Amino acid sequence: MHFFKIANWIALLFLCFSAFYYYQTGQISHSFLLNMAEESPKSIYDFTVKDIRGNDVCLSQYSGKVLLIVNVASKCGFTDSNYKELNVLYDKYKSQGFEILAFPCNQFARQEPGNNEEIQETLCTRFKAEFPIFDKVEVNGKNAAPIYKFLKLKKGGIFGDGIKWNFTKFLVNREGKVVDRYAPTTPPLNIEKDIQNLLGSA
Repeated sequence: MHFFKIANWIALLFLCFSAFYYYQTGQISHSFLLNMAEESPKSIYDFTVKDIRGNDVCLSQYSGKVLLIVNVASKCGFTDSNYKELNVLYDKYKSQGFEILAFPCNQFARQEPGNNEEIQETLCTRFKAEFPIFDKVEVNGKNAAPIYKFLKLKKGGIFGDGIKWNFTKFLVNREGKVVDRYAPTTPPLNIEKDIQNLLGSA
């Protein structure tokens, strides 16, 4: 009889310990998840990137604007037509709060091989680009720029989240939320209606 009382006490202590353990680990997991959620970027404005000259640019400076974010290349078959149409959109809507953010990338057939100075010269002289040009980045793989990891997380592609080629485009609303993604084959002028809707000028 005495043995069963001891066994009951041991079982009770075990249950109490188990309950305490799961409570504590549950609390830790919950706190961990909360911290992760607080630290995770919630919008484009949470990122700081480098411009083509190597200066830090906090994207919160574009708060309240509609953004089109594009990975660009100087030697791609889409280059001429995309820059021509991007310039048209920029000239037409920049006064209404529209910005194009261009990120050179050399991951696709090495079609952006130059250094930042050469890229800037090409874009400004040959293509007459007046919108902001940023530091050359990788958009896929383990070394992908954090902003591109975020963009792909928010708007995946049809055949996986990876960027498929140069001139993939992401449209961001005035609150810094990624609202749409367009394939490299989508001409910029085909996005004009969506830009107008976000600007409120449709």
